[in-house]
Amino acid sequence: MRIGLLTDSLSAYSLDEVVDSAEALGVFELEFCTGGWSQAPHVDVFELVSDDALRAEFEARLADRGMRISALNANGNQLHPVTGPQVDAVVRATVELASLLEVPTVVLMSGLPGGAAGERTPNWITTSWPPETQTILDYQWNEVALPYWAGLAELGRSRAVRFAVEMHGQQLVYNASSLLRLRREVGDIVGANLDPSHPMWQGADPRQLARALTGAIHHVHAKDARLQHPQVDVDGVLGTQPPEEAAERPWNYVTLGQGYPGGQQFWAQFLADLRAAGYDGVLSIEHEDVLMDALEGVEQSVALLRSVLPSKPPSWRPAEI
Repeated sequence: MRIGLLTDSLSAYSLDEVVDSAEALGVFELEFCTGGWSQAPHVDVFELVSDDALRAEFEARLADRGMRISALNANGNQLHPVTGPQVDAVVRATVELASLLEVPTVVLMSGLPGGAAGERTPNWITTSWPPETQTILDYQWNEVALPYWAGLAELGRSRAVRFAVEMHGQQLVYNASSLLRLRREVGDIVGANLDPSHPMWQGADPRQLARALTGAIHHVHAKDARLQHPQVDVDGVLGTQPPEEAAERPWNYVTLGQGYPGGQQFWAQFLADLRAAGYDGVLSIEHEDVLMDALEGVEQSVALLRSVLPSKPPSWRPAEI
């Protein structure tokens, strides 16, 4: 496995400053955000697709410093009933750019439609009752998401690009079951971007999730989450407080080692379970801890991962007796 960095973790830094910081940390795998929910501070996906010279300069700029692009990230809601087309344009441009740069993976969300034709806001269904929830889910999956994803999968196949779907709240795909449903319907060009912070707050164990997704993990984000039990023990894990109200939220994204019980031991076990599930790729650090300096949080995350990282292939075998 290799340590990587999602460059939006240092969104206030210039591209040169991000590369300098990554090099100083011995990190040479970068994941770039291209739009959607990101302001894309380090790349302009449309310019890089259309301008061969600009793209060649970008590639050379990274290669001169030994940097590799692990993935492109187009996270957003391309199935939003109002703004979806703009996000979809970013997604498709990102696929084109990944193909031109020979980057095999695009990270993105599944998207979340409205609850019926004509609605203007997405509708996240998380319960089976009242029974109208089933009507909504049937519309979202069968009339919107699956036709969209069938077309996107064809584009990906034609460009030799696969999709790593992040299981995220307020998305149609938010857990293992919904990810595997999309994969069954569309094909193995769709897999998971396994970000353990999301199952953490939802009450799932990321180690078990990794095993449940054996052979279906295309990318991994290294991010932690901390449940705040004074809130959780009263109101549960669902809350609508914005990130800047960290003290009042039931959970927060935190620097690696500060969240899930076990700290370093958890991360060692999680990486072992990823390897057992067939994943031996990049661990892309995504820093979203509002209580930490961004670079300091990345530095601490790199140090923790380096202390447990299985960087060499397994070699021990039992004696033949």
